[in-house]
Amino acid sequence: MNEPIPSDGRVRISKLLAERGICSRREADLYIEQGLVLLDGQPVTELGSRAHPSQTVSLAEGAKLQQAQRITVILNKPIGHVSHADDEGNYPPAVRLITPDRQWSDPRVAGPKPTAGKPSPAKRIDTRGLAPAGRLDIDSTGMLVLTQDGRIARQLIGEQSDIEKEYLVRVEGTLDATALALLNHGLSLDGRALKPAKVSWQNEDQLRFVLREGRQRQIRRMCDLVGLKVTGLRRIRMGRIPLGNLPVGQWRLLGPFERF
Repeated sequence: MNEPIPSDGRVRISKLLAERGICSRREADLYIEQGLVLLDGQPVTELGSRAHPSQTVSLAEGAKLQQAQRITVILNKPIGHVSHADDEGNYPPAVRLITPDRQWSDPRVAGPKPTAGKPSPAKRIDTRGLAPAGRLDIDSTGMLVLTQDGRIARQLIGEQSDIEKEYLVRVEGTLDATALALLNHGLSLDGRALKPAKVSWQNEDQLRFVLREGRQRQIRRMCDLVGLKVTGLRRIRMGRIPLGNLPVGQWRLLGPFERF
């Protein structure tokens, strides 16, 4: 629910920071408590403080340093792991796979070069606050992004996110031209129309889906509506970053110059 805007037009500073992609609202509150948010150059220290949208709201250098230390991880999630610890069932969450022995160095990303296709040596990282930016269900594999950075989470799963997610989906059943057209546009889930998608045949038993939203088990439910059974689902791209040759069950850090 949107909070009411005062008659003078002022809004919460934390909301302004989030809307401008500077940090998440939760992070903004943490920075405010530390005196690291500036309003027209002056520190803000009171939670819930408001400002006019025309005012200059920024982060102090201390907050920017904290942001630079936050990590984002790309994991090739295997079947049998849930995306988030709060997901249903007593299944292991994906974050448990973020261990030094599973870190992979992609030769296309700046950093230590792997040796003969082997994972490179890695030191233990602090996974506190590392949360999935989007989900893959327990029966799906592929690219899962986990991040400590609220800016990236908002970019990938925020209400205004328009980032493409690409999937390869193995199916059983018959799909005629009319049903394929419906997969591209025309279906609804939970009483709400789905955004247009890009769905095409990758080969005789596999479809390629490109979505700009992520409803719960969306692809499986879409396929069910047109009489298809999903037998395998793998996410291979989010935005401009592909999964590439990252092995199943392994992870790598987002490169310093990579952008979704």
